[in-house]
Amino acid sequence: MTCLLADIGGTNTRCAITGADGEPERIRCFSNADFDGPESLLEQYLASVGSVQRPLRGAIAVAAPIRGEHVEMINIDWSWSTEALASQLGLSDLGVLNDFEALAYALPELGEHQLLKLGGGVALPDKPKAVLGPGTGLGVAGLFPGARGWEAISGEGGHVTMAACDAREDRLIQAARAQFGHCSAERLISGAGLSFLHHTLHDAAELPPAEIGQLAAAGDARASESLEVFFLMLGTVAANLALTLGTFGGIYIGGGIVPKHREAFAASGFRARFEDKGRYRDYLGAIATLLVIAEHPTLTGLAAYARRFQS
Repeated sequence: MTCLLADIGGTNTRCAITGADGEPERIRCFSNADFDGPESLLEQYLASVGSVQRPLRGAIAVAAPIRGEHVEMINIDWSWSTEALASQLGLSDLGVLNDFEALAYALPELGEHQLLKLGGGVALPDKPKAVLGPGTGLGVAGLFPGARGWEAISGEGGHVTMAACDAREDRLIQAARAQFGHCSAERLISGAGLSFLHHTLHDAAELPPAEIGQLAAAGDARASESLEVFFLMLGTVAANLALTLGTFGGIYIGGGIVPKHREAFAASGFRARFEDKGRYRDYLGAIATLLVIAEHPTLTGLAAYARRFQS
């Protein structure tokens, strides 16, 4: 049975339907600014694929905490009732997931060509996995083997308190505390976080994260240092997550920022920082770290979720 898939971010929404093999097809991307809510956006998408059987089921990923039937987004002024949305779209079944929860379901589906391995370690089959990644925020989710197959768990792990590993990071965290009161990991490891890092490290203008990346790629030393610190701190948080969940199935890096800088990331101190945990160096050295470079991994995860939970 055809299923509607939608990955609703703060800026863009990617839509697809499942084909005969259960995989996403007819993928289209929409700018959220062109719509007043998900209802009109998804209706337009369904109208654009009107030659296929209209889906009766749906699975949607949202860049927001999912606490119940009412969904309220953080980075765009959209809110809706899951039940009302399903009714308007003519869906008998609609699953709504946090975006990183959906991404977690993609992890067992990804092939070697869709992943970039960094450093040593082996991703053991049927062992817990976790994914985290900076974008507008810092998403985190885990994936665990269960009686019915893989089960994802989402939370707000991006808001854990950030810890410093050296004097430079201590200075950055103190500056963030002075401005925000609390310094979460997301304050420094996100798009806005990269801008804050660059500004604070170099007493420079607070540039957009894309511009910092472009400067680093062009050889700018200050921008390169900012990106390196960003990757090091991501390594700290990734290692803490691996220790907390025992992720011998691998730690996966997703989100919108790191895959755009894969060469710089692969050459960075991320993996060394990941393993730098004193007595637990060998423990972490055995855990694989992998960058997700698939084009639409969240849609892949939604399709996997739909096959598992809506069959």
